[in-house]
Amino acid sequence: MTMTTREQQHEASADVETVIARLLLVGTVVGIVLLAIGVVLMAANGISPESGTFPAFSPGSLVADLAALRPEGYLWAGIVILIATPIARVIGELAVFAVRGDRAMAGVALAILGVIALSVVAALGLQG
Repeated sequence: MTMTTREQQHEASADVETVIARLLLVGTVVGIVLLAIGVVLMAANGISPESGTFPAFSPGSLVADLAALRPEGYLWAGIVILIATPIARVIGELAVFAVRGDRAMAGVALAILGVIALSVVAALGLQG
């Protein structure tokens, strides 16, 4: 028996949802592991979390900080991954809703992404 287009779309979106679930799990675990490594490196280097001298986030130095085993690199990488993981989920769900033709839920996903983008713009505006 041949599957209808609707059934194929549903099966494909179920596959995407499985990938999204795995992404959430892996992203959460990797983010927490990176944070834990950062905390261990802070302790090993005698850095107190209350010192108040923690470097600001610098995307350009993230890879170098990780390679040099600097605690801030691991802490910032963990934070970035933990922030990006749910955003990636919303993007994935938006794709699923679009494929299914669920305009209302696709609109909700777009609205969520819009709020996130607005928050980033506002934060950058307050920074400078």
